[in-house]
Amino acid sequence: MPKYLVQASYSAEGTKGLLAEGGTGRREAVEQVLRSCGGTLEWMYFAFGDDDLYLVLDMPDAVSMVATSMKVRATGAIRSRAVPLLSVEDIDAAARKQVDFRAPGA
Repeated sequence: MPKYLVQASYSAEGTKGLLAEGGTGRREAVEQVLRSCGGTLEWMYFAFGDDDLYLVLDMPDAVSMVATSMKVRATGAIRSRAVPLLSVEDIDAAARKQVDFRAPGA
């Protein structure tokens, strides 16, 4: 299953919700939204700085990831970005793949 690193920041309204629900409440909400699209939460950490939240999650496919992201971001409570993560085995397979490429001007 594809794995993603999600970095997120709460809006003022989102932060108010976090204060009301606590971290456990937000983790449960994240797990629910991921389950609804066939995904699972591997880990979730809160932080301070540019981002308020870091998550690693598994999703069945990119379409499910995009659907989840759009639904969550549409609330305006959170700003996020997802980074697809590649396993060591993915990189090994990519290194073995034959690619026909010519550099510009070569």
